[in-house]
Amino acid sequence: MIEYGINVVGEHALIFEPVTLGFPSRDNMTKKDFTGTTIGKNAVIRSGTILYSDVVIGEDFQTGHNVMIREKTTIGDRVAVGTGTVIEGNTVIGSDVSIQSMVYIPTDTRIGDHVFIGPNAVLTNDRYPPTRIGGLRGPVIKNGAAIGANTTILPGVCIGEGALVAAGSIVTRDVPDHMLAIGSPARIRHLPPAVTDNA
Repeated sequence: MIEYGINVVGEHALIFEPVTLGFPSRDNMTKKDFTGTTIGKNAVIRSGTILYSDVVIGEDFQTGHNVMIREKTTIGDRVAVGTGTVIEGNTVIGSDVSIQSMVYIPTDTRIGDHVFIGPNAVLTNDRYPPTRIGGLRGPVIKNGAAIGANTTILPGVCIGEGALVAAGSIVTRDVPDHMLAIGSPARIRHLPPAVTDNA
């Protein structure tokens, strides 16, 4: 394991080589005694994972292989992050969240509790790249929302509580609570009865 800064790892953690903890952000590159990564107990960190400085993670966390989580990210308990996923800095993720493989989560994203994000989903935070007109605004994914595979969510879009985004959709506007977004660009529909009956 490669360590930078001061890292705290909870008991019963399984860390498979090679893993990097506390990789310095730009602000910490010339420092030695900076805050590294903090991880709660019972973590499983698989090979190739890189966790930056100022990352705080709760209990029962696990990664697939080759995961990168950038600085100033906070993650709750019982979160799984799939292989090849990138989580950029200044992101907040709640508890009981499942992020599947090859997901991209940009800076300034907010994800609630009990959220599912399917494989190859891409969240964005720059509406007019590379001009950055209007600044960077990450999406907001509220509690209990589910994002299907191969979806794209545009900057600043809010996915409502308990909402569902169908696989392959491109979401250009907010999705209300307990509604379905489907298509490209996504249209808003009521959830099917089988989904709402189980909610």
